[in-house]
Amino acid sequence: MFGARGVPVLDADELARAVVAPGQPAHADIAAAWPEVIRPDGAIDRRRLGDIVFADPLARARLEAITHPRIRQLGEQRLAALAAAGHRLAIYEASQLVEAGRYGDFDGLIVVTASPERQLDRVVTRGGLTREQAAARLAAQLPLADKLRVATHVIDNDGDRAATEAQVDRLLTILSGP
Repeated sequence: MFGARGVPVLDADELARAVVAPGQPAHADIAAAWPEVIRPDGAIDRRRLGDIVFADPLARARLEAITHPRIRQLGEQRLAALAAAGHRLAIYEASQLVEAGRYGDFDGLIVVTASPERQLDRVVTRGGLTREQAAARLAAQLPLADKLRVATHVIDNDGDRAATEAQVDRLLTILSGP
């Protein structure tokens, strides 16, 4: 919704895909750690890798050690490029920003809330995952209450789209400042 209003949005999932693309150092590290997730075309089978790491906290920590520093570096480069191009505001979208301890790297933290059932339904619908796979991914995140404790702004996403858009518009007015 911010992007539709002209605010640049950096999506950590897109950055993650970029750093694990064939030919990138993270790809080689993942291939060495989990050769079974490399598809015949050389790409990483993200769903299979997800099944492995969301079932094993040590595997997830290993993957995060491979990818998170690279995602952070690429994100910083892209944010710097946006600032150099004159953008005063950009959104960095990441589901595990608080878990990674990165929320303090930014001027503020917007936490988007939704009921657990609605979150689960959306992950299943958006990600094409089973309910069990989606639940495992959500369980890897901190409880919402922990995120709310460090939030600068909160958007309640349990209502209809118009209600959420109204909240985004109000927040954008605040963030854009005078």
